[in-house]
Amino acid sequence: QVQLVESGGGLVQAGGSLRLSCAASGGTFSSYFMGWFRQAPGKEREFVAGIHRSGGTYYGDSVKGRFTISRDNAKNTVYLQMNSLEPEDTAVYYCAAKVGYSYYYMATSFASWGQGTQVTVSS
Repeated sequence: QVQLVESGGGLVQAGGSLRLSCAASGGTFSSYFMGWFRQAPGKEREFVAGIHRSGGTYYGDSVKGRFTISRDNAKNTVYLQMNSLEPEDTAVYYCAAKVGYSYYYMATSFASWGQGTQVTVSS
């Protein structure tokens, strides 16, 4: 099973940018569908973005036009570039991996998860 480690979270002012990284090991990274989810206190885990092994991308409605997901199969890493951040983006962000891409927007369809990285956006 693939192991995932996120990095890049932190504190940023509204309107600022952050780039999250997720390094994978122990599996065939290029074969996985990779996703980013987030969870704010008291809320359910929410789909943010996903990227197919072919490079096709998918986004949650709340981040379209502001966030960009990408992957580097040579480095076994997936990225989430977050621009125009808003206080509502404050959450723990999780990287996840799955085989296939059915129900990619559902957290329960992913088998492997990272430990999460905190993103805090101040107003």
